Amino acid sequence: MRVTVGVDSSMVSGRADDTSQVDLPAAWHYNFAMPKNNPAPMPKRPPVSLFTVPLFLILIALAWTLIVPAPMPEALQALQSDSSVAVSTEGWLVFQPVGDTPEAGLVIYPGARVKAQSYAPVARALAEQGTLAVIVPMPLNLAILGSGRAVQAIEAFPQVTRWAVGGHSLGGAMAASVARKRPDLIDGLVLWAAYPGSADNLSSSTMPIVSIYGTRDGLTTPDKIEASRSLLPASARFVAIAGGNHAQFGWYGSQWGDGPADIGREEQMRQVVASTLELLQELP
Repeated sequence: MRVTVGVDSSMVSGRADDTSQVDLPAAWHYNFAMPKNNPAPMPKRPPVSLFTVPLFLILIALAWTLIVPAPMPEALQALQSDSSVAVSTEGWLVFQPVGDTPEAGLVIYPGARVKAQSYAPVARALAEQGTLAVIVPMPLNLAILGSGRAVQAIEAFPQVTRWAVGGHSLGGAMAASVARKRPDLIDGLVLWAAYPGSADNLSSSTMPIVSIYGTRDGLTTPDKIEASRSLLPASARFVAIAGGNHAQFGWYGSQWGDGPADIGREEQMRQVVASTLELLQELP
């Protein structure tokens, strides 16, 4: 079907006295000549429950804490017992020298969203040098949810007479918290790419403390370490690992936001172990 309409030809030829006939498709005529129907009402959306959004956020938070990097193969290998180190993986991860009763022990708190097994190589290296090393897994892989767990670990080994607590990143901050609260039980503090929170000011503490950090750390940056000096006693030692970064304190791969390391993971671990053993030797 087609529709004929009149058009002023002056718009085309410039002559106002001429009228031409132009055929247009009927659909065009309908679009501008016929009244439009009222649009159909949109279906109503079901009301959002007051619990839907909080539940969704909780699920996201749980996924964030539980989806964590897997320990590297070297970490899993370090969990095997041999003639020099006995390893127990029931509950805590315990690394004990074979044939010796260690006098000093170290409780290790993992970093946030890092599995406890990822610190097995450094714990094993400490045990090979005569230290009882205990890595404490944390609820939802967050040490802030289990900052007091070092107390149970220490009390489980009464034969060890001197204890330090330490940890990586958030784990180190929580280790500082329990060290401040239990100086009767804890003799020293080891911070791996970590510093105390403002509520855990240790500036008046007399216990030996070492802060070990990498110069290429993109998360616990050297500037943040420098700013933490006011929270630690003047006697605290600060050890910079040239070329070290944040993720190489453990064995779980790379970490978003971290700086690229200029040294290998093995070399960084060697320096971490050496500085940690030096602190353990200073325990009263």
